Parts: sequence; C-alpha cells; structure tokens
Amino acid sequence: MEIKKQKNFKNGVVYCLQLEDGMLVETTDTFLPFYTKDAIGRKQNSLDNSNLGNRSERWMIGVSTMSGCPVRCKFCATGNMKKYRNLTADEIVGQVFFAIKKAGFNPESAKEFKINYTRMGEPFLNIEAVKEAIERISKVYPNTHHYISTIGIQGSDFSFIKDNVTLQISLHSFDEQKRNWLIPYPKKMSIEELGRIRTESNLKTTINLTLVDESDFNAELLQIYFDKKHFFIKLSPINPNNISEKNHLGEGVIEGVNLV
Repeated sequence: MEIKKQKNFKNGVVYCLQLEDGMLVETTDTFLPFYTKDAIGRKQNSLDNSNLGNRSERWMIGVSTMSGCPVRCKFCATGNMKKYRNLTADEIVGQVFFAIKKAGFNPESAKEFKINYTRMGEPFLNIEAVKEAIERISKVYPNTHHYISTIGIQGSDFSFIKDNVTLQISLHSFDEQKRNWLIPYPKKMSIEELGRIRTESNLKTTINLTLVDESDFNAELLQIYFDKKHFFIKLSPINPNNISEKNHLGEGVIEGVNLV
C-alpha cells in the first residue's frame, strides 16, 4: 500500500491508500480522551477544550472493507468512485498494521483500542474477509475491540457478533421511505427487522443516525423497535462533500465533527 493522499487534523489523520491494482481505500487513525464518549451540549458532539489526549487513552483505526461501495448512500463521498471491489483479508489487516506503523505506537499501551469497519464499503457484503481479518488481528492484539458498521443486509448472520466484536447499524431515518432514499441499496433489512437483531457482544448494538432533518428522528418508533437493553443511539453529523451537496443535504441536524 502506498499513500496517495494524507490529511492531518488535530487528533488524527486520514490516509488515502493505493492498492497494488491501483484501487483506492481510505484509512483513519484517530485518538480521543475518554470523556468524548458523552456528547457535550445539545445537538452536537464537539470537544470543549484543547486537551485531546493521545493514543494511550482511546485509539481508533477506521478501515475500509471495499474499494468503493455499491450502496451509494446519498451523503457519502465514496459515491464518487465509479468502480468497486471487495478487499482481501490481507488488505484489511494491512490497513491496520500500516496505521500502527505510521503512528509508532503499540496498541497494547492504549487503555482502549478500537478498529472501526466504517470507511469504504459495506462489511456484510464482504463478511468472510472481515471475519478472517478480525481473527488475525485479535491474535496479535487480543484486547482489540472491533466495531462492524452495516446498513443491515438481508440474510446476514450476526451469530459471530460476540465478546469484543460489536455491531453498528446505519439507520439515518425512522421514515422507511426516506431511509430507502438515503440508502438506495435494495436488499437491506427493514427498520422492524433491524430492531429484532440480538448479539452476544460485550457492548450494546449501536444505532447510528446521521440526521438530515429533525423529522428523521422519531422517539416513539425508537421506543417501539429498539429496546434500550440491547441498543445504544449515536447521532452523527453530515460531513459535507460533493455527493451530499449534489443531493442538497446541507450539514444535517447534528452539529460538531464525528470522529468515531
């Protein structure tokens, strides 16, 4: 893997990496102090001071499971890519080791080390390679916590989501018709089906809501479908790009920059 582009920010870096066949992937290296697990202020999750800590607190590496993506979410910049393909387990693991090498920090020295399968691609459309990557990474760094993000592909098997593997569901709207527009991939689970998912993870399943409009949130449906014993809600902003602008989505309802 070679660095095609690198963008540094206050507490991390985004890498655009080029694979041997010329395809591109995105990998992130982010660190945050523990307190950012709690949103600060209403409708935003900005940090309230300049002390961002370091990798010894919360270190998160975000990896791609595909180069490009067939899901084509209306606010995702990956939609710029005309082609896509699944990554091999080697290519997924390679992103993690690449980020560790560039950081020059041992994950075993971090109080919390996470790998987020949240960058390019839908992990459950490449799930066997993802599972192999998790197994291989966990042998080297057994305390790693793996977060797998999905729109909820029909027919998915969630039985392997246990212990240090946690599921994150991209919901984005409680209006089924609006969600179908935001996430145009046809073979996805309904909101009701998503609410029936149960895992054996050490942590609750996260429901991620990138809210375009306040009407996309519905507290009554949240209570009906997503039992608080099993689900945790995360509200995320839109990170504006030419795809989101083309679809006139603005910056969404939630303020702040989501880095997890």
